[in-house]
Amino acid sequence: MIYAILAYHQEDRIADMTSEDDAALMDKLLATHAKLDEDGRLGPAARLDFTGEAKTLRGLEPGQLLDGPFAETKEQLLGFYLYECASMEQAVEAAKALRKVNATAVYEIRPVKLLVPGQALG
Repeated sequence: MIYAILAYHQEDRIADMTSEDDAALMDKLLATHAKLDEDGRLGPAARLDFTGEAKTLRGLEPGQLLDGPFAETKEQLLGFYLYECASMEQAVEAAKALRKVNATAVYEIRPVKLLVPGQALG
């Protein structure tokens, strides 16, 4: 089963980081990514741009294009991972490893029902 690990964070905390602090965080996350991918099960991961750059298309045809993310929340979705796991427990352990180096982030873990491959997994 492939699980999506969605990374939520308070956007202003990331925006307020110095470039040095951001680079240090990314170095730690990339090292964690490498460890998680030792067996080739980590799929694509992405850091999303800030929500001010987001658009949402909703409603009936032709739809209404709105500025910003689709939800009003304290934390915004800022990135995601696709990780092939044997169980939800294994996916949770991966999220815990990521959170150890990014302790103020919130990680949502969901099974993926459909994967349109953009990068091979496993």
